[in-house]
Amino acid sequence: MPAKVVPTVPASTARRLFLGAQGLLDDPTRRSTPAAVRKLVQKLGYVQVDSINVIERAHHLILASRLDGYEPRMLHRLLENDRTLFEHWTHDASVIPSEWFGHWGVRFERFRARRLAGTWWEERFGGKQDKTLAHVIERITAEGPLKSSDFECDRGARGGWWEWKPQKAALELLWRSGTLSIARREHFHKVYDLTERVLPDYVDLPVPDNRAHVDWACATAIDRLGIATTGEIGRFLRAVTPADVRSWCEAAVTADELVAVDVASADNHKAWRGYARPDWERRVKRLGVAPRRIRLLCPFDPILRDRARTTRLFDFDYRFEAFTPAPKRRYGYYVLPILEGERLIGRLDTKLHRDRRELQVRGLWWEPGVRPTRTRMSALRSALGRLARLVGADRVSLPGI
Repeated sequence: MPAKVVPTVPASTARRLFLGAQGLLDDPTRRSTPAAVRKLVQKLGYVQVDSINVIERAHHLILASRLDGYEPRMLHRLLENDRTLFEHWTHDASVIPSEWFGHWGVRFERFRARRLAGTWWEERFGGKQDKTLAHVIERITAEGPLKSSDFECDRGARGGWWEWKPQKAALELLWRSGTLSIARREHFHKVYDLTERVLPDYVDLPVPDNRAHVDWACATAIDRLGIATTGEIGRFLRAVTPADVRSWCEAAVTADELVAVDVASADNHKAWRGYARPDWERRVKRLGVAPRRIRLLCPFDPILRDRARTTRLFDFDYRFEAFTPAPKRRYGYYVLPILEGERLIGRLDTKLHRDRRELQVRGLWWEPGVRPTRTRMSALRSALGRLARLVGADRVSLPGI
């Protein structure tokens, strides 16, 4: 039997599948409600949480770029009242659908095994691990949700170069092993409670075996990436090993649940081998036309998270420079990529001056071949106006632009 011919897919097609899967071809003017936000998080798979607050927290920027009427209180309600979302790790701290909590049971088991196999966590406790863990659980059980600052620490009792006091280490360990969950955040500080009190409707979800977990993690990834390499599938949730992903892809191709495709890179490098659902062509045809508008994306947006993938699909080289010394930055501290339709066409360096309620654009750079036409600049100002409303700014300044 002759080998199947592997089709070559243009980067523009793979890009459309990715944008569609990540909610960036949907109408952003549709009604924004907590239910719509929950549905959007489910569609994306997760929304990354980050502490940097130059403009607004990352999770709010990601959601607002897809829902015009989004308000942070909507996400807070889902996390803190409805409990249909929870916060834990994917590749980083993220907001995740609570119905997936059983799969985090696999992570909890792996974390416990790693902890027992090493000494890193033991060193955080100064030889008093069991006593400290028991004390933290006892206080939270009796008093309800607590944060690290609610626990006193003797001077000099902090654990190593991480500068975690033992009680902080205990809270993190108990969270990462599933005993505690994040009940809410106060000024972005985690407030912990017993998992059965935070997620009573989900805490007893069954923990899948490894085969079911791998199948779920890989299927979840490919359906949110469109076309992806084995490495990209594995990195999406950071939930399975590279070997597990390769085996899953091979089995899925044999079962006609995936097909191999070669994708021509947008940056003119060689084509790359990826996998897609067998009906990928039908999915492309069903995608709507990208809204005629500009969106300002968070540096932690899902389409930017994998920088190499972003370059291959969009021919857009993006580097987050917040941790780069100022003299070595090419663009700025917190630069927002500019998405116009299906193309990344430029970037903005922005800052919110909360004292004077002003959103300042400190720099604007267009990609090669992109001209600042009157129509484009008008669309950019509209996007900045939407961002200003989200962050509570009364005016936008674009000095020299």
